[in-house]
Amino acid sequence: MPRAMVIRAAGTNCDAEMVRAFALAGAEVDLVHLDRALADPAMLDRYDLFGFPGGFSYGDDIASGRIFAMRLRERLYPALRSAVLRGCPIIGACNGFQVLTQVGLLPGPRPGEPWPEAGPPEPSTALADNQDARFHDRWVGVAFDPASACVWTRGLAEDAASDDSPAVWQLPVAHGEGRFVTASPEVSGDLERAGQIVLRYADNYNGSEGAVAGICDVTGRVFGLMPHPERYLDWTRHPSWTRLPADRRRGDTPGLRMFRNAVEAASLAAR
Repeated sequence: MPRAMVIRAAGTNCDAEMVRAFALAGAEVDLVHLDRALADPAMLDRYDLFGFPGGFSYGDDIASGRIFAMRLRERLYPALRSAVLRGCPIIGACNGFQVLTQVGLLPGPRPGEPWPEAGPPEPSTALADNQDARFHDRWVGVAFDPASACVWTRGLAEDAASDDSPAVWQLPVAHGEGRFVTASPEVSGDLERAGQIVLRYADNYNGSEGAVAGICDVTGRVFGLMPHPERYLDWTRHPSWTRLPADRRRGDTPGLRMFRNAVEAASLAAR
């Protein structure tokens, strides 16, 4: 059974949901405080998957996810780099996405470039204030890019394209700093060409460049998104679940399927 580590800090509030997501997907899960991981970076070598949950880590002082990210950059980058190189899937949802972009794990090195040993890659994307400067807490429609290399969303684009129930393909969001931006048009073009754009908003309510809601690294294993798939593990969590067609309320939700995909990928990598 693959082992997953969910890393939390003061202010994290979606860790229980992410732990449950990994467990339902078939992984053995440990919830670990960031301070414990910083004190013993070698402990990361014992895990096959990693999750960075949402919330307001360290009160989002300075900027959302900034303190969490800087602590990772200073002490845990070598262990995280090692995890990526041995094929470990990593997810960051909402605050976790903000953290992964500031660490430099997303979008990561360009195609053909190695993960640097001396220190993390320089961040080339960010999550800025929503265009209307408001906090949005609701369910939004998303579209999965069929060209994406992301292992977490494997098969979802094809299934969504053949489904006549668009409400099924919604995810919950809750953020004030979720507007995806890139350092330059060249970065945007690189992400498109490398299949690193994973999903987009159907209604670009926060003003993200290209309506981008989530991206991955070039391997498809490191995945960050502003929506919360871990809050959509059961059909009853959907706000209009009783109005979904009965045949669509069976099997795994799109949120749970992401975690199952990752656990399966981790199992294959470990063989």
